[in-house]
Amino acid sequence: MPTGLLDALVWTESRYNPLAVSTAGAAGLGQLMPGTARALGITNRYDPGTNILGAARYLRQMLDRFGLVHLAVAAYNAGPGAVERAGGIPINGETPGYVRDVMRSWHP
Repeated sequence: MPTGLLDALVWTESRYNPLAVSTAGAAGLGQLMPGTARALGITNRYDPGTNILGAARYLRQMLDRFGLVHLAVAAYNAGPGAVERAGGIPINGETPGYVRDVMRSWHP
């Protein structure tokens, strides 16, 4: 995992609020969706320690799958299928700005 990347992602996702909940249903520091959390073995998305472990595992999976940080970050946000279908960062209402924000937070 590139140094500081998970920190930048968590800041962008929740501003370090372990009780954050999105309108889409993502929750906790890493804003894990219920299905993603289940697949990662995370039972309490609001527990900071387990949420961070889940976020780190999922981001690592996306890094291994896509090989490029910006695509892994896009997949964390939009899902790997969306990145594959788009052949890159999906052009939707959220993901391009999300990737930009994570990258700026990681390398200000």
